[in-house]
Amino acid sequence: MSPADFTRPGSLYGAVDLGARKQALDAQARREAAAQESGGVPAPVIDVDDASFATEVVERSMNSLVLLELTVTRAEQARQYSLLLEKLAAENAGRWTLARVDVETSQQIAQVLRVQNVPALYAIFQGQPVAVVPGIATEAQLRDWLSQLLEALAQYLPPAGEEPGAGPQEPPADPEIIEAERAIDAGDLDAAAAAYERLLTRSPNDADAKLGLAGLGLIRRTQDVDPAELERRLGDPADVEAQLLAADFELLSGDVDAAFDRLVAVVRRTAGDDRNKARVHLLSLFDTLPVDDPSVARARRNLASALF
Repeated sequence: MSPADFTRPGSLYGAVDLGARKQALDAQARREAAAQESGGVPAPVIDVDDASFATEVVERSMNSLVLLELTVTRAEQARQYSLLLEKLAAENAGRWTLARVDVETSQQIAQVLRVQNVPALYAIFQGQPVAVVPGIATEAQLRDWLSQLLEALAQYLPPAGEEPGAGPQEPPADPEIIEAERAIDAGDLDAAAAAYERLLTRSPNDADAKLGLAGLGLIRRTQDVDPAELERRLGDPADVEAQLLAADFELLSGDVDAAFDRLVAVVRRTAGDDRNKARVHLLSLFDTLPVDDPSVARARRNLASALF
């Protein structure tokens, strides 16, 4: 079995807030302190909510495998399943991390992953859901699933016993990035944009600043939009602006490919100013993701096909 054999429910980039980098560093410090207090033994499960999802799941998954359990903690059958997962997590300490979400109190995560029924178990790696176990599986079924999953990802994961993320450490965040993220946390988007722009003046190719500015643009365009009104406007095929906004919302929700496909379709069926407007907007959405994101590469090919 290869990684391609596992399902990919969708991208999680839309679930990552713009302050995730600083939050991840803070969360790592808290985890290290907790481990020292417990004699260096990591907790068998991390409780995650909408606010901590970006740091505890998405950022953590960039260097290690995270199994995300979506459950309803008050349900007895779900609690028994959680105990089984904790048992497996303890046996596999260091190979993967178990993160638990109560969907009754953290509904946004379930919406991003399009979860239909709980409990469900997702394997998250490098910011992507790469496999899923819907419903309740037996211990034997889970062990088999885990074995195949770890085998498929073996070339991408650290060897057993090696600390995830070991090796060269990421350099400290630029002070302007930290200032921008603090401004975002405070709801001051203008101050955040100014900090990113100062950094770009000094380092025109800074990837973090470019991503941050692009993300701010996405937030600004959508923050005052009435979803019901937008839905009405989408009934008019000639309303290109509505299509652009709909793509913005899809990207924010994590449905990256749908957003890109929508705009490529607009480019295909329009001409003149409308076509150019859709093309330019699509290029601006590319800037909200890392340059090597596979969805960006796919959309660039589709855009070239639509244009020529």
